[in-house]
Amino acid sequence: MRWLSAAALALMPVAAQAQSLACVAPDRVAVPRLERPARDAPVRTPPITGYKLSMSWSPQHCAGARNPRDARDRFQCSGESGRFGWVLHGLWPETDGPDYPQWCRPAKIVPQPVLKTHMCMTPSAQLLQHEWAKHGTCMSPHPAAYFTAAAMLFRAVRFPDMKILAAKPQTAGRVRRAFAAINPGIRESMIAVSARDGWLTEVRFCLGPRMRPQACKSFQRGLPDQKPVRVRPMPGG
Repeated sequence: MRWLSAAALALMPVAAQAQSLACVAPDRVAVPRLERPARDAPVRTPPITGYKLSMSWSPQHCAGARNPRDARDRFQCSGESGRFGWVLHGLWPETDGPDYPQWCRPAKIVPQPVLKTHMCMTPSAQLLQHEWAKHGTCMSPHPAAYFTAAAMLFRAVRFPDMKILAAKPQTAGRVRRAFAAINPGIRESMIAVSARDGWLTEVRFCLGPRMRPQACKSFQRGLPDQKPVRVRPMPGG
């Protein structure tokens, strides 16, 4: 598939491995539930004109988890299977406006081997199922191909020293600069930053139609540069 081969080359100027994680994939992954669009989330199939690679800061997610040991968050947040820093939220198709493609095909359960392969990248079977149903079905009829492309892109990303960023208050602009400085070929204008209640939650790379980095559109950039953000440190870090 053309988009999949493009993904393999998309971040080649970066030429680095993603942050290594102390993660042991489970022998068997709990079967996720099927997901379908809600009434306020209709099927949309506009032409795809770009993509976003959305990466989540796991310590922030786990700090807000009601129970780190419940079924939804145990693998990611309990510490039993590893310690997670940056994880992949998803690879999202985009269009020229905010009404991005979503829920493009009926989605069956992601096969067990595919879930197991990618649990250390996206440490939630239900989130993998959600990403496939909402976003992946707009890009490929095959979940293995969708997640392979996402993994290629994610593994090419370099991450800044989060311990340094967590040591003092930051701004969205400083977070952008930290990522741009360590990823050759990525400029600050290509990076979106998100936070919740002032705490960093996600960083997203904006990609063009062939999955090469490009400047984010105005509705994609997230927080303005001057917005204060704090970074949750890694537990025990």
